[in-house]
Parts: sequence; structure tokens; C-alpha cells
Amino acid sequence: MEGVGVLMTCPMSSYLETELDKRFRLLRLWEASSSKEQFLGENSNSIRAVVGNTTIGADSELIDSLPRLEIVSTYSVGLDKIDLAKCQERGIRVTNTPDVLTDDVADVAIGLALTTLRKISASDRFVRSGSWKNRDFQLTSKFSGKSIGIVGLGRIGTAIAKRAEAFGCSISYHSRTEKPQSNYRYCSNIIDLAANAQVLIVACSLTEETHHIINRQVIDALGPEGVLINIGRGHHVDEPELVAALLEGRLGGVGLDVFENEPEVPGQLLELDNVVLLPHVGSDSVETSQAMADLVIRNLESYFCNNPLFTPVV
Repeated sequence: MEGVGVLMTCPMSSYLETELDKRFRLLRLWEASSSKEQFLGENSNSIRAVVGNTTIGADSELIDSLPRLEIVSTYSVGLDKIDLAKCQERGIRVTNTPDVLTDDVADVAIGLALTTLRKISASDRFVRSGSWKNRDFQLTSKFSGKSIGIVGLGRIGTAIAKRAEAFGCSISYHSRTEKPQSNYRYCSNIIDLAANAQVLIVACSLTEETHHIINRQVIDALGPEGVLINIGRGHHVDEPELVAALLEGRLGGVGLDVFENEPEVPGQLLELDNVVLLPHVGSDSVETSQAMADLVIRNLESYFCNNPLFTPVV
């Protein structure tokens, strides 16, 4: 397979990059000395696979520029950076990396909830600044026993629910359809979910329907004591409305791993002690990053050996 051209859209994993380089003719889009258009034009007839992620995937423009493209293997679970309709139209296969990152992302969701409610980051800054010498830190709110609302009860949402149960939390969820195998309370309306939750956790896929699913109405239903956690995608949340709610005291706190315009973060959030911010690292453990990379490689190798794909999407 050394002659098979594989285009990597952006830096994502040094391990993945090294292993792809061993097996394929790897082309790194970000290292192109010419313009992107010229680079793709010069290599379009040799590129048969694209490896992307949640930053740069395979949009319509990229797909159209690669006439011999046969497969897109994304280093992510999310598919919102891939034009799936165009792939189906062209007969291009698509794979992702489900399951292997479920535990990490669920762990981070619970970690964000704990850190936001117990103000762990603010406590750390309090000690480092020397403030503890002059006064005690403020009282915080416990996580155990809270009512948890989960938006999206897929693999990750279910893993979050199981962890929250261990803290004695009551679980409700909202999704496109009710999950008959679940014992959790189903809310067909997300506003009802938010109104009955003390902590609302966003764990759904990003689609046209879930874009800005967390809007002013949902935020106001969650209320001034409520906490919002987002480990899904930045575009799930109407960010200006979120900032306004925090500044006006209409929301109790926020824990975010994702943002609308990464790596840009609204400046107002940086100054608030009831906000915890992570740089989109929900799945970024050494173990999970390698497992995701291995799955990308296995899918590509299987495809070019005419074997079934491990995690087909299209």
C-alpha cells in the first residue's frame, strides 16, 4: 500500500502521522509549499484517501478536488466536518472512531461538572495567589444527588449517565426518540429537560437540528442555579446568549470543552470564576489517542485490502 496516496488535512496525532507514513504515501496538506488549490491540483490523481478530524475534515470543495478519492477516515467520532451527502453521491466510504473515546469524554464531562460546582479551578487559583492566608474560600455546591439532564443518550451520553448514577444523581434525557431499553426519564422537549435539571450536559451529535439547541429559552429554563456542561460541539450552544446569561446572573455556571470558533474563546468567559474552560481535550489521553489512530489505520488497511471496514458510516 506504499503507493496509495493518503491526504492528512491537519496536524492531529504524531503517532497516527508516523504510522500512516510507514504504510502509505502520506501527503500533509498543512506542509504544502504552494497554495492549497495548487497542491491539491498537483496531487489530485494520486490521493485515494483522506484522514481528517473535527478541525478539518472533508467538505464538498475538498471532495470535488479529488477525483480518485475512495475513502474518508476521520480521527474523531463527530462527522460534522464531512459532507456525507457528497460522499454518498460519489460512492466514497466514510469511517470514524466510535467507542474507543467514550470513556474519556464521559470522564471529562463528570470532571467538568465537579470542577464547576465545587469551583476546583477557582480554589486552585485562590491558593496560588496567596489569598488563603487572608480568608477562607467560599462555600460551593455539591455534585452528588443532583438532578442531571443529558442531551443525547448515545454511547457517550449513556456512559455519562452511568457515572452520574454512581454519585446518586437522578437522570433524565432528551433525544430524537425515546430509548426503550433505558430506565432514565425521557423528555420529548428539551426545555422541560432543562427546567427539571440542576446540571444539563450536552452530549449529542452536531446536526442541523442540534445547532444552537442550547438557546436563550433552554438557558433560562435551566436557571440561575443551573450548570451547563458541553462536551459535544461548540455550535450546540448559542455562545453570545450563553455569555449574556452568565453576565446577567441568569445561569449558575458553565463547564466547556468546546467552543463555536475554536481556538477563539469569548473574552468575557475568561474573567468569570463560575466558568471552567478546557481546550477541546475530551478524548485527549495517550491511551485513547493511540486507540483512535489505530482504528483509522485499520479501516484504511482493511479497505485497500478489499476487506470489510471496522467502523463504517457510509
